[in-house]
Amino acid sequence: MSTLALIKDIYINAFRNIGNFIVKRYFKAFALFSFIMFLIVLYAFIYRVYTGFPFE
Repeated sequence: MSTLALIKDIYINAFRNIGNFIVKRYFKAFALFSFIMFLIVLYAFIYRVYTGFPFE
């Protein structure tokens, strides 16, 4: 019985912070992706204003 308790303890300690790690990485990647998309939109808008695109 102590072997099962030891294996359970090792399993719990091994996967305790895996959720936080995945969430942190996901939000960092999402923030980077959003920032890059914002820069692309900003570039397109400035290009259209610079070339005289009529916004009607």
